[in-house]
Amino acid sequence: MKIGFVGLGAMGHPMARRLLDAGHEVVVYNRTATKADDLVAHGATRCETPASVARDSEIVFSMMLDDATTEEITFGKDGIAVGLTSQAIHVCCSTISLTLARRLRDGHTERGQVYVSANVLGRPPAAEAGELFVIAGGASQALDRLEPVLKCFGPKIFRLGDDPTQANLAKLSLNFMIYSTIEQMAEVFALNEKAGTDPRKIFEVMTGSFYDAPVHRNYGQLMVNQDFDSPGAPVTLGLKDIGMFLDAGGDYAVPLPYASIVRDRLLSAISAGDADRDFVVLIERVRQSSGLRSEERKDKENN
Repeated sequence: MKIGFVGLGAMGHPMARRLLDAGHEVVVYNRTATKADDLVAHGATRCETPASVARDSEIVFSMMLDDATTEEITFGKDGIAVGLTSQAIHVCCSTISLTLARRLRDGHTERGQVYVSANVLGRPPAAEAGELFVIAGGASQALDRLEPVLKCFGPKIFRLGDDPTQANLAKLSLNFMIYSTIEQMAEVFALNEKAGTDPRKIFEVMTGSFYDAPVHRNYGQLMVNQDFDSPGAPVTLGLKDIGMFLDAGGDYAVPLPYASIVRDRLLSAISAGDADRDFVVLIERVRQSSGLRSEERKDKENN
């Protein structure tokens, strides 16, 4: 199948590579063209605009950073919607606001085009391994056609309904659960550290008993190792997601008090100079609030 991919960042690049490795004919576009070099070396075709990707493809995936870039590559002068045929499908994988999600849905409908939202759960290593979880929303016929392709990204596809925005809201909700779980673990690690227990011991107890889900194992490991600069999602991206989740609460008149706590913790991390570090660095703000120095545990390890 001829498949397009627009946006080759930390998640988009390995997802496009999964499609190539599955034997699909892949055409790609990225604003920084050199990010596609290795994909082209492995058989992908580089296009000059998102519109030209769409003209050449039966399915076009997009994975952009935020609302502004997603809207531009979709409805801009040379955007996907310009080249998308009525038989093709635009699949947006970006984490976006409900306002833009509705605009994408309605804009494609007005043009007689097929649109699906397929958000993914997982970090870049999971994307590379084909172990993402896919949350999809859209017309059932479109999802039937897409499902074999979506399984290139991961074995589990969740269908939420005919409205693509249902998938967007679910992704924002589950991202909030990740951030709030990090906040919980950070508070637990800091409290026990202050009482003299190494956080790695608490991590061992936690993941060896009731709290052994991937979110605890993966993020907890990064936290106790103080691995704040691995490829992943920066604090600024976390703040964007939480802001959109809070906006969704406003849309539906649902109070979200824990989300406000996480937002404030993310803002504190940005104020401390950690804007570009992985959002697990939130543990350092909890430790700071507890009177623990940022490098205290590393100093003990080195003595």
